[in-house]
Amino acid sequence: MTIETESQQTISTFMKSTLLFLSNNIQTVFCCICLILLGACGSEIEPQMPEETKPGELSLKKLIIALKANKNPEEMLAEKHDLEKFLSAKLKRAVEVIIPTDSATVVESFRNGTLDLGYLSSTDAARNLDQKTASILLVHLKNGKPHYNSVWLSLKDKPYESITELKGKPVAFASRSSTSGFLIPTWDLSQKGIVGSDSSLTDYFSQTIYGTGYVSAVEKVLSREVEAAAVSDYVFKGDNKYLSDAQKSKLKIIQEQGPVPAHTLCVRGTLSENDKKFLQQAFLEINQENPELRDRIFNGELVLVEENEHLRVTREALAVQKTLKQ
Repeated sequence: MTIETESQQTISTFMKSTLLFLSNNIQTVFCCICLILLGACGSEIEPQMPEETKPGELSLKKLIIALKANKNPEEMLAEKHDLEKFLSAKLKRAVEVIIPTDSATVVESFRNGTLDLGYLSSTDAARNLDQKTASILLVHLKNGKPHYNSVWLSLKDKPYESITELKGKPVAFASRSSTSGFLIPTWDLSQKGIVGSDSSLTDYFSQTIYGTGYVSAVEKVLSREVEAAAVSDYVFKGDNKYLSDAQKSKLKIIQEQGPVPAHTLCVRGTLSENDKKFLQQAFLEINQENPELRDRIFNGELVLVEENEHLRVTREALAVQKTLKQ
């Protein structure tokens, strides 16, 4: 055997050994990486259970609350500031009040833990409860009752006395997610046989417009863009949080329907029971400590209710709505 041949064999043996070493080590490294990734994925998939907290203490370092965007923007900003200031001092925690315009974001915010409390219509509350993202903490009373009415408003100089006279006319709803400004009025139209499985809202009305709250819907009546708007009765009958005296003087109620279950203060489902009880007691104390702020933001005294009974009418109306022609 020549020196050249021996050299080639030596090099070949060395290369094979080197490749085998690298192969074994690469497999080891790859396995380690896979184990790390699997561990990380597993930790993300595992549901986050609420941690036990001490009774009488709030474990949250910051409380995030959502209010309904159903009033004049300037009014809402003032309420946001005043509620943050009051609750921060009371709870000794940072408080942030947000005003989402899309109720669908509330469900997801409760789900991912970026929202703790939400002041919601009974329709939004029902959707959150059905998806198990939240539960009802408290509801407000209106004139001593946990419900109120929905109304159709029109201009005073219009001849209408019932919604049945608006066939072929344009109308406005407060928003698609509003209980008093959409769900209950639509349910009433179904009861009257105006809409149903073979007759949609646009089959009856020439146009249906959806606002971003009560004020935006009423403004379309005042501008004569539509003939009537569906809103809560307290928008017209109550104080001037929504409409001025000048605006009210131009309007009239042409029909009422209901009852509408009162708005709810809902709490994130993943909060600990101790945190929920702490917040419930804190908000009940606002009844005595600051009734003026309570009425401005929550429209009345805050009380405990049995949540399924409170949402019964809303859920019945939601069931009917699913049968209507779209």
